Amino acid sequence: MIKGKTRARTYRAIYRLLDRVSPVPFDCGSICGAVCCTAAAADEELGIMLLPGEEKIHDRHADWLDWDTLSTDEFELPDAWDGKVYFVRCKTPPHCPRNMRSIQCRSFPILPHLDEDGNLSMVFNDYDLPYLCPMIEDETELDDRFVKATQTVWKHLIRDPQIYALVWGESRGRDAAEED
Repeated sequence: MIKGKTRARTYRAIYRLLDRVSPVPFDCGSICGAVCCTAAAADEELGIMLLPGEEKIHDRHADWLDWDTLSTDEFELPDAWDGKVYFVRCKTPPHCPRNMRSIQCRSFPILPHLDEDGNLSMVFNDYDLPYLCPMIEDETELDDRFVKATQTVWKHLIRDPQIYALVWGESRGRDAAEED
């Protein structure tokens, strides 16, 4: 498994912080039928890769998650990520335990981005998704508390060299795509 330096207690604190905020002041799933959750149910390959160490705070025997251990060769990941990663899929979408959603679910619809100087900002998710998220498509104004809390979380997470390498690589790919 990819070993990160982020401890379980740090992930628990991050989860608690993000439990207190939401991208918008209402259930965003009400505008799209919870497409980000329900699309995963329609495609068994769609899921979330846990960040290094994030698995420490999840119960591998919980009945709401399906766990896989996949080779990093199956993803476009930094060279430093050599080995295995945990990949999870919700078995009960869109009714997962909200307090146990992964960091990437909690950050959606934004992503961390590092500029060439290493400055962190949050940008709308630009992954090639198998669905349309109205908040991304319309670049909906997000709650400032959500954006600030999410940026704070990622500032802590990128202290982990493995997570920094991931965010740096994705950011360079995003910048290269914009130049094309």
